[in-house]
Amino acid sequence: MILLRDCFAVAVPAEAGTAAGGTSMQAAAAAKPITEHGRHPFSLLRSVDILIEGKRITKIAPRIDAPEGATVIDASRHVVVPGLVNTHHHFYQTLTRNLPAVQDAKLFDWLVYLYDIWKYLDPEAVYWSSMLAMAELAKTGCTLTTDHHYLYPAGFADDIPSLQFRAAADIGLRFAPTRGSMSRSKKDGGLPPDTTVQDEETILIHSEETLRRFHDPAPDAMRKVALAPCSPFSVSEKLMKDSAALARKYGARLHTHLAETSDEDDYCVQVYGRRPLQVMRDCDFVGPDVWYAHGIFFNDEELDFLARTGTGVAHCPSSNMRLGSGICRVREMLDRGVPVGLAVDGSASNDTSDMLGEARQALLLQRVRYGSAGLTAQEALHLATEGGARILGFDEAGAIAEGRLADLALFDVMKLEYAGALSDPLAALLFSGYNHEVDYLIVNGSR
Repeated sequence: MILLRDCFAVAVPAEAGTAAGGTSMQAAAAAKPITEHGRHPFSLLRSVDILIEGKRITKIAPRIDAPEGATVIDASRHVVVPGLVNTHHHFYQTLTRNLPAVQDAKLFDWLVYLYDIWKYLDPEAVYWSSMLAMAELAKTGCTLTTDHHYLYPAGFADDIPSLQFRAAADIGLRFAPTRGSMSRSKKDGGLPPDTTVQDEETILIHSEETLRRFHDPAPDAMRKVALAPCSPFSVSEKLMKDSAALARKYGARLHTHLAETSDEDDYCVQVYGRRPLQVMRDCDFVGPDVWYAHGIFFNDEELDFLARTGTGVAHCPSSNMRLGSGICRVREMLDRGVPVGLAVDGSASNDTSDMLGEARQALLLQRVRYGSAGLTAQEALHLATEGGARILGFDEAGAIAEGRLADLALFDVMKLEYAGALSDPLAALLFSGYNHEVDYLIVNGSR
């Protein structure tokens, strides 16, 4: 049991003042929008307590009596936000950051160079890269993350999902990785070395084994599994279709890279005679149980289709800038109703796993494209919390409300970098902060 005492500011859903079960919430200083302009996914509560019992938030109100045995945390210096959610990553890449040879390379050239390093991955590298990536994510406010591990080197001496779930348990994060896959190597006209791909029968057998062993469909699960063929240029259409059918058999989700670069568009048109999203449609790789990484090069018709089908997008602003890939049309996606989450992407294309920093990058990059109101601070934080939780299938995470999962990040804003910024403490996290280290992180009711 944990009691957060006298929170300086708590980001709750905008409708929290009238939410069901919200009598104590209504008494708690009448939640009001933090700013007077733009869109308001959050309201602000000040000087309230939050009681956590078991894995859930049970009460939000002024001055809650501390139950016997509760751990009381003085939160009078803290902005309390829902735990941040990372919707796309490649943990193993934390070991190959900032390599001089590819600091200025485009995606395809970057991949070709790095595959010749990554083909030597061993169990120790997988475990410790996972630990490193999740530690960085946790340090910057992330409570729920996925990972897209698609590289299975020949002769690998251990089970990759087992190693990653062990690391997640050791760190204490809620973890929803994907069992990724590649089947097309250089001999098939693909990019990776022959020793880093698997045949499609092996992929499907191990994918099903991974789902059986690790996927927990419960809404409060600490672990889930999605299936994630790497991209349209690294697997066959048949594997895409078979993966979609297998995931749905187990009630699991689907993920892949899509529309990240103009090179990918050109490849799909030349090889398949169709644009990338049409390939996905023909493979039944669309719908509310599917999310794509990047989504930079969707046209208007395709954005409308994503909105109509509830297909999600993991926005990776730092990676897209780092590789010069382009700017995702997030503003237009949100206006259409496309589900959008936020992601740091692999640490070789971002060089960091800073979730709060990623929300700031999303805010700024949309303004480069759409002007000063392209994305508000509230919207950027919404993408990084409830938007991402929805995409990963955790509808009970991503928000601070009574009855919701107790996944919370507490940031101390009574520090130098926030001086003068606390007229809007929530937005201060993005506009004013530069040290993105969380003070407390609570996952599933534990810290």
